[in-house]
Amino acid sequence: WFSRVVWLGIAANLGLALPTLLMPARMLAFSNLPITEPLLWTQFSALLLVLLSAFYVPAALDPRRYRLVAWLSVLARLAGFIFFVVFQPREYHMFGYFDLAFFLPEVALLSLAGRP
Repeated sequence: WFSRVVWLGIAANLGLALPTLLMPARMLAFSNLPITEPLLWTQFSALLLVLLSAFYVPAALDPRRYRLVAWLSVLARLAGFIFFVVFQPREYHMFGYFDLAFFLPEVALLSLAGRP
C-alpha cells in the first residue's frame, strides 16, 4: 500500500507540475495565486517538482530495497508541509496541505512495513 500511495503522489505532483511548466500564468490564475515576475520562477518550481517526483520512483518500486529513499520521500512531504504552512502566506497553504495528505498515510504505511 505504501507504493500505491507514493505512485498516487507522483501522479498528483505531475498533474500540478506539468501544466504549470507549460502554462504558468494560466495555472497561477486558475489557482487564484499572485502572478510571479518573471514567470521563469514558477516554471522552475514546476520543473523541480517534476525532478523531485522522479526521485520518489525507487521508493515506489521497492520500498524495502530502497528504504532510505522511501524514508527521504516521506520526509520530503513533511518538509513541503512545513515550508508552505509555517513559512508562507495563507494563499500558499494549500500546497502544504497537499503534501500533508500524502505524508500522513505514507509515514503510517512505511512504519507498518518495517515491522516484522
